[in-house]
Amino acid sequence: MMLSGKTALVTGASKGVGKGIAVELARNGCDVAVNYFTDAAGAEATVAEVRSLGRRAFAVRADVGCSAEVDAMFADVLRQFPRLDILVNNSGVQTWKSLLELEEAEWDRVIATNLKGCFLCTQRAARHMKEAGGGRIINIGSGCNKLAFPKLVDYTASKGGIEMFTKVAAVELGPYGITVNCVAPGAIEIERTRQEAGDYAGTWAKLTPLGRVGYPADVARAVVFLASDAAEFITGQTLWVDGGLFSKPAWPYE
Repeated sequence: MMLSGKTALVTGASKGVGKGIAVELARNGCDVAVNYFTDAAGAEATVAEVRSLGRRAFAVRADVGCSAEVDAMFADVLRQFPRLDILVNNSGVQTWKSLLELEEAEWDRVIATNLKGCFLCTQRAARHMKEAGGGRIINIGSGCNKLAFPKLVDYTASKGGIEMFTKVAAVELGPYGITVNCVAPGAIEIERTRQEAGDYAGTWAKLTPLGRVGYPADVARAVVFLASDAAEFITGQTLWVDGGLFSKPAWPYE
């Protein structure tokens, strides 16, 4: 129980990686606020799973790219929890379209949710954590932090921005006892990624040095570590949870 008695807010936690993070935080002793935007049923399922582990949980709706909704979400969280110890910025959307075809509205939606949402939630959480004497903020990145992924120009721009935002936030918030780190997953099998390829796991396992795809629990355990006292002197870092995928170069020799 590395996080016994702690409280957390996980954005985009109705399914996939966000749900895995919320459940693993609870497994390690955390009470969890489960943010969602459209999938209320999924959020309630996450809440039920957290409660089944003996922890407090509730769902809170907000578009993280809208400052008024973020303010309302934090007010709700701090009404129900005595404080907020951990923020996980997981909310993310993507489009699958080339640079020359991408529409402005699609770009705006992805940047607002992924990057602006990370900024707004971090700022609001950090203001509270400063007064409370410290806290942990973990941002969820991607292989797009490091590599250029075709047909994901807006998503790649947002995730690259999150990595640099993480570093700046760590520098500015460190004096207040707040650590800020980024977890960058590799190929993670979830509902959405299964739709990307007929055999998602088989396709990416062949490219991954450890010989398999990742799962939400792999990402979640890294988040728990960075949220724990074991990582109290780690900040401004990106932790790759990718089975070695993004350390492996394009290599023409066997």
